[in-house]
Amino acid sequence: MKTIACLHTAAGNLAVFDAACPPGATLTHTLREDLLKDAEAAGGLTEAIAARTAAALRALATPGVDAVLLTCSTVGPGAALARAAIPVLRVDAALAETATRGGGKVVVLCAVETTVEPTRAIFADAAARSGAIVDVRLVPGAWAAFRGGDPARYHAIIAEAADAAFAEGAAEVALAQASMSGAVALAKGRKPLASPPVGLAAALAAA
Repeated sequence: MKTIACLHTAAGNLAVFDAACPPGATLTHTLREDLLKDAEAAGGLTEAIAARTAAALRALATPGVDAVLLTCSTVGPGAALARAAIPVLRVDAALAETATRGGGKVVVLCAVETTVEPTRAIFADAAARSGAIVDVRLVPGAWAAFRGGDPARYHAIIAEAADAAFAEGAAEVALAQASMSGAVALAKGRKPLASPPVGLAAALAAA
């Protein structure tokens, strides 16, 4: 059994990752909502917030832990700064690799504006290896529903955006944020990719 330490910035993601936990893995959870809230207030990830994220990730690399997984795409670049004796992974990096592997047009849906640029960068990196064409989109109204405490509407809005992207001919649709996972079950046609299952599988493989 491998232990994966997850660093979250949204409380709702703890249950999302527990539900996606693969056989052979056990999860521990640390919640740092301040990192995402500060990034939102700053209009995006700053060097200081990235450094705080890296420090939080390093702190999770304790004896008995086999891999550390950052589950927030907004502060994702902070993972590159977290030097540790065990693998430190970004959940959105695994999502990007999986979504772009087959090439074609990949539509990536984001709910919060601060995650658009980090998401664009990580998907562009993955797409360069497969030749995929990436279209990163902000879903209007989604984050307002999330912050307003209406997860049902949040997931419904995202599912509609995913259905529309597939209808336009997307080869794959990826949900950039782990909190968007509830939209998968609501999609009417093909199912979009959510990050928790692929991120946890990558962490387990790295461990």
